[in-house]
Amino acid sequence: MTDRIGFIGLGNMGGRMTRCIVDAGVEVHGFDMQRAAVESAGAIPLGSSAEVAAQSDVVFLSLPDSKVVEKVVLQDAAFLSSLASGSVVVDLSTAAPSSTQRIHERLAEQGIAYLDAGISGGAAAAEKGALTLMVGGDAAALERVQPVLAHFATKVFHMGASGAGHSTKLLNNFLNAIALSATAEVMVAAKKAGLDLATVLDVLNASSGVNFATLNRFPKIITGDYLKGGLTNALMMKDVVLYVDHLHELGVASPNSSGPLASFGLAQALGYADQISNTVVDAIGDVSGHVRLHDPDPAGDGAARPTDTKD
Repeated sequence: MTDRIGFIGLGNMGGRMTRCIVDAGVEVHGFDMQRAAVESAGAIPLGSSAEVAAQSDVVFLSLPDSKVVEKVVLQDAAFLSSLASGSVVVDLSTAAPSSTQRIHERLAEQGIAYLDAGISGGAAAAEKGALTLMVGGDAAALERVQPVLAHFATKVFHMGASGAGHSTKLLNNFLNAIALSATAEVMVAAKKAGLDLATVLDVLNASSGVNFATLNRFPKIITGDYLKGGLTNALMMKDVVLYVDHLHELGVASPNSSGPLASFGLAQALGYADQISNTVVDAIGDVSGHVRLHDPDPAGDGAARPTDTKD
């Protein structure tokens, strides 16, 4: 018997993952506070998370943070009572591993498997069904849901026990934040130094400074394409804070967290909170003499500030 699939949280990432599942010919029951998001993803709209649980054998979650996940899974009695013993909940959110482990223990009491599945690749990979997943939890449960995961992920790694997937996700996201914020600073400096930015990137990508941002983000950003649709500055800041909290729980020093905390904090303070995190380069540019890597106007006055235009 084929598992019935449910999806809760069909926003920027959840909607794209759901669309991949639906396009593969699999029926999905969905719930989101924005009903239009469910319909846009091609899922069958239901009126609550509990209704999705009642209609599904495997429930996917793609929610903003641990607080929201706990509100849905632990604090909604209707949701808990609607989950049948033997079902699987797959949490695709970016969440605190300690919270994940508490949820795992609670659901295990009802005979429900809980997998924490961190995702990487962003909106572009989600659109293509080419995400990377890092999963914690029961190996048998992961094997059971693998056919569904294959519709939106090309690489799936089993990281270990409950919480291991979300832990790995935070570690990866922190390195992403470091690369983006540090490269943004370097590129603003290159612009002010009068260097040709495309050539600077060629040098970095052939040298020891190469990273994901130099390879995949800034070749677009210097032409004015900020690759909209990905993680916002506010969400990037949230992920870095989660990382710092996680390291505190582990008893590990985090001296390198100050850079991205300062950079994405600056972006939020200057009005870029809800814009894609790549605009952190504009926030750094703002306090460096209103520098823009790409000048869309002949006068070279720079790109519009957040107060001038909205996404």
